[in-house]
Formats: sequence, structure tokens, C-alpha cells
Amino acid sequence: MKTVEKTSLPTFPFTAIVGQEEMKLALQLNVIDPKIGGVIIMGDRGTGKSTTIRAIADLLPEIEIVKDDPFNSHPTNPELMNSSVLEQFRNNETIETELVNIPMVDLPLGATEDRVCGTIDIEKALTEGVKAFEPGLLAKANRGILYVDEVNLLDDHLVDILLDSAASGWNTVEREGISVRHPARFVLVGSGNPEEGELRPQLLDRFGMHAEIRTVKDPELRVKIVEERTAFDQN
Repeated sequence: MKTVEKTSLPTFPFTAIVGQEEMKLALQLNVIDPKIGGVIIMGDRGTGKSTTIRAIADLLPEIEIVKDDPFNSHPTNPELMNSSVLEQFRNNETIETELVNIPMVDLPLGATEDRVCGTIDIEKALTEGVKAFEPGLLAKANRGILYVDEVNLLDDHLVDILLDSAASGWNTVEREGISVRHPARFVLVGSGNPEEGELRPQLLDRFGMHAEIRTVKDPELRVKIVEERTAFDQN
């Protein structure tokens, strides 16, 4: 039986992105110091918002996490551990680790609160008769980047959840008698097109940085953009 190897599409390199210096600087500062509070990037379509965000995530070094841990728990920092790993740590138990790429999590516009925060694992409840927690996108994004495209179109309630978690560094979920609290420290990056919907002032106030970008109109830079993209596609 043949095994199928998983292959990932190559990411356009960050250093090959032409122009948009304000956006690139804002992203660099946030990955260096996540305490800045995230960045929201507003600009027209085709200005490279998504490409730049994915490119900088590809540049970041691998991180060490507890093996098979859905929360990307840190093996030595109690502030970045879920409760079960923290208990192992306090009992001086051996904790297996592994190196993984910095998590880059996309939050789709149609996501529900359960999908974002986590919910009851129905499968385990039905098959094993136990109440178990199924982690959401906030758990996957811990110690990584959470990217929200078209953030200006996202439901207000979900935006508040994301901003609260990003500010506190924790996500607390209470469902059907289960109470789970896990670390949710991530760089929150939002992008949007102002033509598709206005950005609420209170939303803008809660992001640490705001970058506005415009379509590159300089003929020489536009030629360079095409050349860089062509070289990437052909390599």
C-alpha cells in the first residue's frame, strides 16, 4: 500500500514583497513583541495583505511544545501550559516535547463561537460516556498568529471574544458542566477592505496598531512586483 506524503504549497517570501513598508513594519513589531496588542491592516484588494501575513509567519523559527498537546503548551513555562501539563510539571513528571512551526491559524468569517472557543466533544460523550473538551481555534493559535481576513465583516460578538482573549492571554469555556481554562497567547492580525464595510471605532481602538495600505501606482515598482511574482512561480 502506497503512502501519500503531505506537501505544503510554497509561501511567497517576505523579502520579495515590494513596497507596503508600513504594513511590514507593523507585522515585524508585533511578532517581536506580541504585547503590542495586534495589528489591523486596511487596504484595497490586491495590495498583498494576506500574502504578507503568511510570508512573515513562514519566517518565524520553530517553537518547542509538549508533544501531542492541542494547546501548544510550553514545556517549562507554567504561564503557557494547560492544566494537565501544569500538573505533570508540578509533579516533576517527564514531559515529551517536539518542535513545530509557529501556528498560523485562519479564522473564517462563518465561524461559530464553539468553533472559536471550543466545545464539548460529542463523539466521546456518545461513545465513551464522558464529558471531554474539544479545543477550538483559540487553542490552536496559542503561541502563534491568529489571522482574521475581512475582520470588518466579522460578527461583533466574535470580535469581542478574540480581543478579550488576546488581551488576557487566556480562554475560559464553560459548557454542560465542564469548565476549561487554557492559555491563548497569540498575535492577532486582522485585515479588511474599507470598500466592503466600515470598521467600528471601538474595534479600531482595541488593536495595538493600525496600518493603512494603498495600491502601488509607481510604474517601476509595479514592474518589480510582476518580476518578483514571475520569478517565484517559475522557481
